[in-house]
Order: sequence, then C-alpha cells, then structure tokens
Amino acid sequence: MRIIDVNQWNRKEHFEFFSTFDEPFFGVTSEIDCTKAFNFCKQNGISFFAWYLHKSLKAANTSANFKMRIVDGKPVVYDFVHASATIGREDGTFGFSYVEYHALFEHFLKNLNAEIEAVQKNPGLRLSTDPSQLNVIHYSSLPWTHITSVSHARNYKVSDSAPKIVFGKAHQVKHNMVMSVSVHGHHGLMDGLHVSQHFELFQQYMND
Repeated sequence: MRIIDVNQWNRKEHFEFFSTFDEPFFGVTSEIDCTKAFNFCKQNGISFFAWYLHKSLKAANTSANFKMRIVDGKPVVYDFVHASATIGREDGTFGFSYVEYHALFEHFLKNLNAEIEAVQKNPGLRLSTDPSQLNVIHYSSLPWTHITSVSHARNYKVSDSAPKIVFGKAHQVKHNMVMSVSVHGHHGLMDGLHVSQHFELFQQYMND
C-alpha cells in the first residue's frame, strides 16, 4: 500500500471536493458482449460466473484508480485488489466471500471454490471486520434478470471507498450473448473516464 501525496496529485481538488459529499459514489451501467466467453465456458465445463469474475478483477487490477481507497481520510493505492463477492445458497440466502486475486485463472478458481464451499457450509452473512480487506471490490450477481441500473444499500456512518460491481443476466440478443454490468465508484478517486476504461478492458479480457 502506498499513500498518495495529495498536494502533488492532479486529483487533489476532485478528492477534497467529493470526499465531503454524503453520497460520493456514482454509477454507470453498460453492456458487455460475452458471446465468446460464454461459449468457451459452456464448451469446456467452466463456471461462467468464475470466468467473468476473474476477468473483471483482472481489469480492475490494471487500473490504479480501481486500486485506490481512502484510509484514515487519506488516499492510498494498493498493489492488488481482491474480490468480496456475494455467494448464493440453495435456501435463497447469501454470504460474503473474500477471494484472493491471482493472474492465473486456475489459481483464482481454487480460491473461489474454497470460498463458495465455506459459504455453503456456514449460515449467515460471514461478516468480517478485518481492516486488511479494504483492498477489495464488492461484487454481486443478478443472473436472473437483465439490469439497466443499480443502487446499493449504504451505511453512511462507516467510511467506504471500495468500488461496487454488479453483473446482470447473460441473455441472447440476435446472435450474440450480452450481459449488463453496473460499476459504482467513489468520485473522489475515479471519474466516468476510468469506469469507461474499465468496461473496455473487461470487454477485451472477455474476448481473449
């Protein structure tokens, strides 16, 4: 983790301005063409959820802005960010997970499967107060419905600067499979440009 020198930062005024807001988060929803990734996962028996979660996290780890957080009122940037993803259970509830990022999908999948198993074996939310988990992105999936916008439950008494990404249902449009993706970020740390760049990079990784 590296502390950003605010006085030497070109986002100094942006950071100071938006950090005073009651709600500093903004959100953008866009569509990703997931045809190639969806077919690849289907043909090879790979979890589509695991695949797109890894590609999204890979894109996030390419962007300094997606790795920035606010710690004790100061902007910092982490070397890596990981996934705090909601995992569903058969009884309709969900639990939180902490999935450590790895550039290799096989290693990431091992971490994800361990967390999925832990959620299935333990009831409740699996809340954690571990401060080392500030370097996460909050992920959710709504595979049952196409999304056009998303809002998030927020506790304004608790400082929060982690991006939040939601995936909608992958569905067919003509000959392609598309999936809506919503990204919310702290405006003191990122702008629409950075979210747009994330979408572009995520699309690129989904096409690889």
